[in-house]
Amino acid sequence: MLPGISTQIFYPHRLTPAHLDALAASGARVLELFAARFHFDYNDRQLLRETAAWFRSNDIRPTLHAPLTADTYFSRHASPTLNLVSLEKARRIEAMEEIKRALESAETIPFATCVLHLGLDGDPWSDYALEYALTAVEHLKAFAGPLGVRLLLENLRNGIATPSHLLDILRIGHFDSAGICLDIGHAHLTAADTGQTIAQVVEQLRPKLAEVHLHDNHGPTGGPNPDKPDEHLWPASGTERPSTLGSGTLNWHEVYSLIATLPDEVPGILEIADTQCESAAFATRVAREVFSHQARLLGN
Repeated sequence: MLPGISTQIFYPHRLTPAHLDALAASGARVLELFAARFHFDYNDRQLLRETAAWFRSNDIRPTLHAPLTADTYFSRHASPTLNLVSLEKARRIEAMEEIKRALESAETIPFATCVLHLGLDGDPWSDYALEYALTAVEHLKAFAGPLGVRLLLENLRNGIATPSHLLDILRIGHFDSAGICLDIGHAHLTAADTGQTIAQVVEQLRPKLAEVHLHDNHGPTGGPNPDKPDEHLWPASGTERPSTLGSGTLNWHEVYSLIATLPDEVPGILEIADTQCESAAFATRVAREVFSHQARLLGN
């Protein structure tokens, strides 16, 4: 597994080369740029040029996470609004156009993949959801292909982006070039709903699995804030000092034993909430501890 980390950890802030330096210093070999106009503004040509220059100067692979909102300012009270499978046509078009603008950043920055969300939390599976998902993936795949970007569908906490339904979408649409990003934290939260252990999910998705998101939580019924169970906590670091801000209930020995069976080139991206980061230096130090612990458990 290639160690990686997402800029989501700096989500409230405008992304700068200094942030990228801090993440690179942790030992990450892949950086996921989390697209948002207030963070990584894919419409800012100067930022794109600066970011592309940074990647040219560093032996680190960039990946892209599609935007979840078109907001131009950060609010901790705001929720994702872009929905490719909304029942409202206008909202589907809005989401499609915004994600296309983000994908255009691959003309400047050499993104090879883009992680895509289908639906919002709690959205149900239906014939309409399938139809809209097929249309969205087909359209965005045609747009991303000439840019050299492979779409990766992420498992979410809704009835649409379950592991089984994601595979159905890829199979029915004949989307052979698209893949899947397995979010371990989301799989932990939805295990009771899907009836699948993480081991079963990994085995089910293995043929299409191209990226892994790594973060912890307390499961669907636990944690300090049950209304927001998707906590995006740090995985186990091996030191478990108070400075790591606590951890959830995932068995990381088991998780890494499963990840060890995946191809070495699959990125494992730490996707950590900004609330779990005290400073850029803190992000560097704790990510380095987590990567070191990963290497020990993976036998590297």
